Amino acid sequence: MFKSIRWKFIIVYFALVFIAMSIIGVFIIKSFESYHLDVARKRLDDMAKNIKPGIEKLLVKVNLEDDKEALQSTIKTWPNTPFEESFVISTDWKIIASSNDVFENISAVSELDEDLILDVLTGKKDVAEKDYTQGEKWTKNIAFPIEKNEKIVGVLYLRADLKDIYDTLNKAMKIMTQAVILALGITIILGYLIAKSITEPINDVTEKAALMAKGNFNQRVDVKSDDEIGKLAEMFNFLTTKLENTLAEISSEKSKMETILNYMADGLIAVNKEGDIIHANPKAMEMLGVSEDIILKSNYDELFKDLDEKLTLEFIMEYNDTLIGRENININESIYNVEYAPFKDENNEIRGLVLVMKDVTKQQKLENMRREFVANVSHELKTPLTSIKSYTETLLDGMLEDRAISEQFLKVINNESDRMTRLVRDLLQLSNFDNNKIKLNMTRNDLVKLIKQTVMKLDITANNKKQRLKFSPNCEELFAYFDFDRIEQVLLNIVTNAIKYTEDSGEISIDIQTQENEALITVKDTGMGIPEEDLLRIFERFYRVDKARSRELGGTGLGLSIAKEIIDAHNGSIEIFSKVNEGTEVKIRIPIEERTV
Repeated sequence: MFKSIRWKFIIVYFALVFIAMSIIGVFIIKSFESYHLDVARKRLDDMAKNIKPGIEKLLVKVNLEDDKEALQSTIKTWPNTPFEESFVISTDWKIIASSNDVFENISAVSELDEDLILDVLTGKKDVAEKDYTQGEKWTKNIAFPIEKNEKIVGVLYLRADLKDIYDTLNKAMKIMTQAVILALGITIILGYLIAKSITEPINDVTEKAALMAKGNFNQRVDVKSDDEIGKLAEMFNFLTTKLENTLAEISSEKSKMETILNYMADGLIAVNKEGDIIHANPKAMEMLGVSEDIILKSNYDELFKDLDEKLTLEFIMEYNDTLIGRENININESIYNVEYAPFKDENNEIRGLVLVMKDVTKQQKLENMRREFVANVSHELKTPLTSIKSYTETLLDGMLEDRAISEQFLKVINNESDRMTRLVRDLLQLSNFDNNKIKLNMTRNDLVKLIKQTVMKLDITANNKKQRLKFSPNCEELFAYFDFDRIEQVLLNIVTNAIKYTEDSGEISIDIQTQENEALITVKDTGMGIPEEDLLRIFERFYRVDKARSRELGGTGLGLSIAKEIIDAHNGSIEIFSKVNEGTEVKIRIPIEERTV
């Protein structure tokens, strides 16, 4: 309790007032005592000045003990008060005369201070003085020598009763003590009130600070004065406001950072030097296939050692001095590029690593497709070029003279040239689609008419294989907005493929109907079908289910890719459904209403 500032203030005020009042009281009492003692001393001196000359004058005529009545009369010439007494003492220590008749002819030793008398009789002191206290009796005693012919013949002993003085001093002391007690009581009350006015704002600040320490920063204290305490309250409120603003900014920045980390496309993991994962964003957990509870409780090295040992903390700390690097890892058929770098604390000491995981599966697949595309183009061009080169060299070696062989070789060269021309044309067409250089001629045309025209063009080809190519529309006409030539190109490609990959005497049927503002064209055959694993890549460039047969039939491997690009450009869709040895079904959807393409 006494450790509080309030009680310290009270104790200090109490001590100051007590010391001050005590000093003042002692000073007043001592001054009062000194004053009255001086008054008593002066009165005794005055008595001596009046009585002693009369006695010494009397001794000129008689001896000290010869005329006691005269001595008595001389002593009584001074108007004594009830508190003052005078004595004439002989050299044999007898009281010869006294202002109080009771003491006559009594030995002075029993009534008066013998030391004073002795000092005067022996000439040791001209004037002997002493304050005498016995029980409740206080007296002031002064002894003067009585001389005759320069010889001490007796003592004039004067005594003043100081009891009234000391009684008054005692009363004054009691009053002073009561005043001190009263002053101390008032001091305690005032000290308490003053200390309370000082400590209450401090306690308020302390309580509000404790609440702030618990996280409640919306705290203010009342400013009740303009003094230092008021300034403290104002500064506390100012600091609270600044702290709130700072925390709001930090919270905002933290929220932004959390939002960025939570919704960034890359995974992010932070791990300390001990191998504990201290942060992982949702994308990282998704990539690793673990939940938040599991990843934050997992050891980093245990989590990554099965993925790639080079990414473990132990390996990086031992073999990578810069702690900066990158590695590729495979997780569930996905490829991730992992880059790592150290993070440091305020003392520039390394505290751990930050890892960023990027999903490069698509890029890797695109890179693989690019390589495969380049290889396919090279291969597709190499085959006809090799044939042309071989037949040309053979002709130059002397076969030109044989007309029949020359014509046969030239036909092969011409066919291979046509094949390369088709390949280059298809590649250019795909390139134009990729670079958005194709402009569609969108007009309102009849799809039924277009399909009939396509069937008419390919009817002879189908008949040559004894196939049945049939189109039985449910309506006479179906108008839509499309590029007539491009859609015809798609239909020719789809139906031609159906004819090529359907055995002799097979059947190809074409159907058209409307579905939700779209024209649905279905081409169905009874051919060999497409394996399920090949359906996923059927629209890739140069992808062939049966490469040898495709080249034999004159295909470039780009027809379906071009068809899909054309349909996509019309905001439509193309799907292929197939089962091996059961046939293939192609569904083409084209918007009926005019749309922006």
